[in-house]
Amino acid sequence: MLNRSRTYLSVACCGLITVACILALNSTVLSPSLLTNRPTPTHKQLYDVISPSTYRYILNQPELCERKIPPFLILMIPVTLEDTEARTAIRRTWGQENLIPHVNILRLFVIGQPTQSNPALQEHLERESKEYGDIIQMDFVDTYQNLTIKTMMIMHWIATYCQCAWYAMKIDADIFLNVPYLVDYLHAQGKSSRQDYITGSVIKNGHPHRNSLNKWYLSEDLYPDTLYPPYLSGAAYVFSSDLARKISLASRFVRPIPLEDVYVGLCLHFLGVSPVYSSRFLGLVNRFEIRKLRYERCSFAKRIIVNGFKPHDLLYIWHDFQNSHFTC
Repeated sequence: MLNRSRTYLSVACCGLITVACILALNSTVLSPSLLTNRPTPTHKQLYDVISPSTYRYILNQPELCERKIPPFLILMIPVTLEDTEARTAIRRTWGQENLIPHVNILRLFVIGQPTQSNPALQEHLERESKEYGDIIQMDFVDTYQNLTIKTMMIMHWIATYCQCAWYAMKIDADIFLNVPYLVDYLHAQGKSSRQDYITGSVIKNGHPHRNSLNKWYLSEDLYPDTLYPPYLSGAAYVFSSDLARKISLASRFVRPIPLEDVYVGLCLHFLGVSPVYSSRFLGLVNRFEIRKLRYERCSFAKRIIVNGFKPHDLLYIWHDFQNSHFTC
């Protein structure tokens, strides 16, 4: 069993392989070109870093999706044990239950374990879980370097417990989410968005940072190529639920790196799935706004997300934003 506090960088220093290895899974998942190449899986020790079997659930909600009406959308929100205020703010704003009549939307907070044990906060989290039923916690160490682990746990949970959902959204806790606008947008996509569909703020021509002082540093040993395939900003992206299983399978054959958004892009590239930046997200208004904007009711009414909100800011603007339906 791997030491669960080990980071990707230390694992990579084992020097077991230097290139991501991939193997065709089956013809329903992969493109014909990938089937022809017949690549091989990532070395077990590297895959174990992100493998769901390496970790165990501390808190889980396995029956959340077992309802007569499948969820239209499930919001998967990565937070830490310490983010109590953020969880409270989300429950009172865009994550509140029954926000849109007759549209089944679920929220789940995904949490690991802190570097140092905090029994008082853990006890508080367990009380939250009993009260709200919206906590998933696993025993990986919850650090920035391990966000790829957390993202793969999100994909595994959806694939295991909520395949019936139409869509899932990975969304950070510091985000303003315009839920009605998002639901209308997804309804407008029709059946074409029910399979192999993922959308958000697409980043093209991204390249690895080789300066070790950079927050997004990635060594040539971990990623020797000079460009990334197209990927989505990790702040928030929406995908058809079938992709959770496919990305989980792809992760067996794509070497892990500590940049979770780029890693999801690598898995999509492996699967032959292109992230969508549709015409509705282009132009003067970016519906997936990944920079902080000053709040203005009617401007925010035309965006799906805006990031950079502290819990008290989110609570402050939410009441006013409810009037946008009538005034914008």
